This record gives sequence, C-alpha cells and structure tokens, in this order.
Amino acid sequence: MKFTKKAIALVAGLAMCMGLAACGGSRSGSASSDSSSKLEDGATIGISMPTKSEERWNKDGNNLKKKLESAGYKVILSFADDKPAQQNSDIENMVNNDAKIVVVASKDGTAVGPAVEKAHDAGAKVIAYDRLIMNTEAVDYYATFQLEQVGVLEANYLIDKLGLKDGATGPFNIELFTGSPDDNNAKYFFKGAWDLLQPYFESGVLVSPSNHGGGVTKDFTVDDWQKISVQSWKAEQAQKDMESILDSTYANGEKLDAVLSPYDGISQGIINAIQSKRPDMVPGSDTWPFITGQDAMEIAVANISKDMQGETVFKNVNDLADAVYDMIIEIAKGEEVTGINGEFNNNKIDVPSKLLDPQNITKDNLSDLVSAGYITQERFDELTK
Repeated sequence: MKFTKKAIALVAGLAMCMGLAACGGSRSGSASSDSSSKLEDGATIGISMPTKSEERWNKDGNNLKKKLESAGYKVILSFADDKPAQQNSDIENMVNNDAKIVVVASKDGTAVGPAVEKAHDAGAKVIAYDRLIMNTEAVDYYATFQLEQVGVLEANYLIDKLGLKDGATGPFNIELFTGSPDDNNAKYFFKGAWDLLQPYFESGVLVSPSNHGGGVTKDFTVDDWQKISVQSWKAEQAQKDMESILDSTYANGEKLDAVLSPYDGISQGIINAIQSKRPDMVPGSDTWPFITGQDAMEIAVANISKDMQGETVFKNVNDLADAVYDMIIEIAKGEEVTGINGEFNNNKIDVPSKLLDPQNITKDNLSDLVSAGYITQERFDELTK
C-alpha cells in the first residue's frame, strides 16, 4: 500500500514536472511562447529605469511608456534614483500591482536579482533593458545594442585621428576611462576598444603616462577595467579623476593627445577638468585632445559642434524602445519573440538577446540625429549655433 502511494506520487510529480518543462538545473533562455500565455487586454506592464538624473533614461522610459499606453496597456514607470535598494522596491511594487511583464534597466545588474526573481515567481516575464541582469535564471530576454561595437567605434575614431593605421609612431599620450563598475555593459564597451588599442600600447605608439587606476600599460587587461572606472558614470567623478591626472602628469605643458571616454557625461567631466586645469588647450587646435563619448546627449551635440568632443556613439533609444515594444506585444499575444540575433551569458543562463547596431557620430554627420528623429531641428540649432 505504501509502495503504491509512493509510486502514484512519483508519477504525478514527474507529470507535473514535464508539464511545467522546468524541473531543476540551470536553463538556457527560451525565445518561444504559446497561446495559453496570452495576456488580457489592458494588462499591467512595469518599467524600471535606474535614474532620472541622466538624459537618456528619461527618454528610454517615457518612449516605451507612451507606446505601450497607446496600445492599451497600463504602465507603471519608475526611476530608482541610482539606488539598487530603491529599484528592488520599485520592482516589488510592480509585482504587487500584478505586472505581467517587467522591463528592467538595472542600476546594479547583480543587486536587482532578488527582485526580478520575485517577479518571475509571480508569473511575470522579465526583460533586461540595455543592461544585462546577472547571476539569476529569472531573465527571459535581453535587448540592447552591439556592446563591443560601441568600443570599436570609439577606438577606431582615435586610431584614425592619430594616424596610427597610416604609420604614425608617436608616442601619443592617451588617458583611458571606463564606465560604472556596477554596470556589466561597461566591460563590453571597454573590451571593444581595448582589443584595438592594446597592440599600440604593445608597440609603444600609445602610452598612458599617468598612474590613473594604477597605470595602464601593455599588460593591462580587459579584466582590469574597473581600475579606471567611473562610479555611476558621473561627470563629477570623471572631472575629479581627470583633474588629478592633469595635476600629476600634465601640469607643465605636457601634451595630451587623446582620451578614451565611454560616455558623454564622463566626457563632459573630462572637458571641465581640462578647461579648469589647462586653459592653454584650445578646442579646434592641435593643443586639444581627441575625446570620445557615447549616447549622443544634448551636451555632446553642443560639445561636438564646438570641437570640444570629437565623437559620440549614437544608440537610438527610440529604436530600442521599439524593439522592446515589439517584444512585449509578441509576449502579450502568446507569440514567438522575433528578432533574436544573439545571446549573453549572465553567469547562470544564456539569455536570448535582441542586439541593435550603434552609429558613430562626428561633426561631419551630426545632423543625422535630426534625420533619425532623435532631436528636433529647432533644438539642434539651439545647441549648435
């Protein structure tokens, strides 16, 4: 009798496990759905952005919210004020309000794990937006840009401007910065750039004479990226770091040829420091360094037009919002998610990913931002006049 009961329980357990198709072990993210998972009309969608203090996250969050509300969905949009604990609380609030899909641009890709696990346990689909959520199986999809390509575009700009492919021998003085140490994307940005720049350090054509981050030499590796990082991507921290570099290494008229900056806000901090510490450096002349950036912020548009910043990598957040919107609609209809063209491992699973192409923007094609609908002609004229 006991054996029979145990056997029945075992069979029932196996049947349940097969029905759920998720019994133990790590999983590889699935890019499929079915009609039984269709959402009701007017379902709630949660969108969690990391901060309101940066221009792009306001655009990202509000673009997606507007599109989803136009399609009839209820949207909870929150901004975490750069605080991981706040973001976790925001996501839990979305779960408590019966959010069926939760879109998360994480402040800290690891710290947000417990909150998305609660969302997943409650039956919600989780989409990592632009920043991968790490060390958890509770991520269904990831949407971002080709991350290493961002660094490739930045490095190639510097290589071109310094004439390295044409045989220039320098040595050229360059200082390097990476993004926030709690943002997994920052490593990929740097890898794309460092893979191209490291051989020039190896040959001695590029040198970083300061001791920033303990010193960047030919032996510096991608895994060392956090040594030259800027917490929370803050302009203020970048300015402080750059002022220290200038005071220690460039205080007596030494030439600074280039700065690898991964983000327009950091670029602004670098520009502020140069203007404060080295007023003899003049934008538009050979005394001013080539400076990179990312995100095509309004301040970058102005800086590029005034020869203070050389380039920015444009990641059209309108396109990213469109891509995630399409993903949400397909999930809501119980359809297979289309456009998956890659995967990223978050140390637990391979997350199915939709990867978009970034674009290099310099003074020569600055108006492409208007053509793309990213900025109005009127605002463009105000920034560039």
